[in-house]
Amino acid sequence: MTVITHIEDLRVLAERRVPRMFYDYADSGSWTEGTYRANETEFQKIRLRQRVAVPMDNRSTATRMAGVDVAMPVAIAPVGLTGMQHADGEILAARAAAAFGVPFTLSTMSICSIEDVAAATRAPFWFQLYWMRDRDFMERLMDRAAAAGCSALVLTLDLQVLGQRHKDLKNGMTAPPKPTFANLVNLATKPRWCLGMARTPRRGFGNLIGHAKGVSDMSSLGAWTREQFDPQLSWDDVAWIRRRWTGKLILKGIMVEEDARLAAESGADALVVSNHGGRQLDGAPSSIEALPAIAAAVGRDIEVWMDGGIRSGQDVLKAWALGARGTLVGRAMVYGLGAMGEAGVTRALEVIHKELDLTMAFCGCTRIAQVDRHVLVPGTFPG
Repeated sequence: MTVITHIEDLRVLAERRVPRMFYDYADSGSWTEGTYRANETEFQKIRLRQRVAVPMDNRSTATRMAGVDVAMPVAIAPVGLTGMQHADGEILAARAAAAFGVPFTLSTMSICSIEDVAAATRAPFWFQLYWMRDRDFMERLMDRAAAAGCSALVLTLDLQVLGQRHKDLKNGMTAPPKPTFANLVNLATKPRWCLGMARTPRRGFGNLIGHAKGVSDMSSLGAWTREQFDPQLSWDDVAWIRRRWTGKLILKGIMVEEDARLAAESGADALVVSNHGGRQLDGAPSSIEALPAIAAAVGRDIEVWMDGGIRSGQDVLKAWALGARGTLVGRAMVYGLGAMGEAGVTRALEVIHKELDLTMAFCGCTRIAQVDRHVLVPGTFPG
């Protein structure tokens, strides 16, 4: 039995157990994947200052994100097709997050629907929304999220057009997989995944099929998706969402100070410094590179969070030290889910929390609120 001690263990196990097209969908970026890799490697350049003879007992990583008490400054990021990493994946991830004490965010492009997750969980979760041409469908999505008790809406701003992701194109990625020879050969090596999928009815995009006009099955979904992402998204549209949605509003995809200021002025409750996991504009800075300037510009006016490249609790601590008051974790959750289902997501959160807690102690802090740039070695971090 594999002993899981860090996120990489989960990644290796997930790569063995998840069909190639879905593993590649989660663990890849656009074009050369330079930004995707930089999200992780730029964290590794930041060095920590170790303190000694400082009392380290009675530590706490607890804080609040968008008015929600959290066990650590981490939420589960919205990830499309999570239910293709493992059968009923969104439900399992939401349960693990709730039990651990961190928020879960359901993607518009999830396999399990809003109603599926709400029926199978007790804790309120967040819902992620794309800006689409079909305004009526968007309104109905928001109404469904509100009816399900979703306490926050995460509006993704950086998917007006789709970045070119070579692996998805080469794999011919669809959900469920098309019965091609290559796919059938690969699926034959994933019996655990196949057995799980055979036992669940949830194999399509639950939030879309039967809800969006013109989408009655998987064959009609592709054309609808290509037509729906709206390149005309503007800050006036964000203002419309703010008026329409009465709960907490989080704007995801901010990478420059100008946009951060507009986000703060929009009335949103939080923004997420994010380059979409390196899946959109290849050549953009890593999220941790962009974070300090944005936090300095608007951190007093709006909660600043970040995602991209977080693979450890040390990464969470470094992000906090540079101004993030919350982080979103996507791939680490996906690795855990693909590796071990709900138990894998729980293990990923446990690993991150333990690393955060111990690193905080070694840096001479007993509360996450005490962490700032003094825990970092000067000259090793951006900003």
